Amino acid sequence: MTREIVTTGQLFGTVLAVQANFYRVQMDESEIRPDPLILLCTRRTRLKKIGQQVMVGDRVMVEEPDWIGGRGAVAEVLPRHSQLNRPAIANVNQILLVFAVADPPLEPVQLSRFLIKAESTGVDVLLCLNKCDLISSLEKQQINDRLLAWGYQPLFISVQNHININQIATYLQDKITVIAGPSGVGKSSLINSLIPDANLRVGEVSGKLARGRHTTRHVELFEMPEGGLLADTPGFNQPDLDCSPEELIHYFPEARKRLAVAHCRFSNCIHKDEPDCAVSGDWERYQHYLEFLDDAIGHQNQINQQSDPESNLKLISKGKGQSQYEPKLESKKYRRVSRKTQLQDLQNLYQDSEED
Repeated sequence: MTREIVTTGQLFGTVLAVQANFYRVQMDESEIRPDPLILLCTRRTRLKKIGQQVMVGDRVMVEEPDWIGGRGAVAEVLPRHSQLNRPAIANVNQILLVFAVADPPLEPVQLSRFLIKAESTGVDVLLCLNKCDLISSLEKQQINDRLLAWGYQPLFISVQNHININQIATYLQDKITVIAGPSGVGKSSLINSLIPDANLRVGEVSGKLARGRHTTRHVELFEMPEGGLLADTPGFNQPDLDCSPEELIHYFPEARKRLAVAHCRFSNCIHKDEPDCAVSGDWERYQHYLEFLDDAIGHQNQINQQSDPESNLKLISKGKGQSQYEPKLESKKYRRVSRKTQLQDLQNLYQDSEED
């Protein structure tokens, strides 16, 4: 993320936000204009014709800049080294996953779901736990030990009391970071603390549901004072798990550790009921894995059905590394016949017999 002064006539920048058909692009320093400037750009028709999407985080080449009016045109999108679909953002280096240890309380299953989704992106994951001032030192140690067993070293912070905020800023320097997590845990407050000029609207936690209200409406990159870009993302309480059943186990660090030193008997083992499985056993999140596995199997079946709507088969796991397709029941065939239909059938039968 460290900028270098461009010595050619080409001008480059980074897309900070996408709104309708306009792109807010932060221009790099150059000999033409040494200080960074944000231009409101359109997209060249050529890019639209070839289907080239312009995403937040994209490195782009800008033509015909109007420095006084603050306008320009995106002429080219540089190759991406990473891409997330939800949120839609390019060139991400890491995900800053923010949860609260209290108000709302920390929910292990929800935390696991977010961690699995973050792991599936293939970028680094930094786990941050806010509101640490609301729990005791003993509770903090217990949470820390538990998450270490999961394979994560959490960073305890308090935005309100400004605890370890500078340490987070060090992790974010010169990187593009996506901040994610459930609503009400203090994401917007954290961004406001790290970047005072952001001025994000902060929501309160609902007392009835112990959940926060969504305060972010679209993806936007904010520049860190010491370098780096931080992306705030629209809040969501339960991220979708759209991975395949075979991929799921690799998103658990503690399971990856087991698979690194042992192998299952069956190459297509999904680590549920198969014998001689290297993964199933006495680790805390195994029950989380089984719950998410059912979601992944359901998602896979849905994909199979969409790809072949005429198919009358469904995939059934038989255990011992075996799975097979079985016919689906035809719901109409086994549906209970109404009394009205029964009476109509009897009348038709009676009329047929009268005619005979």
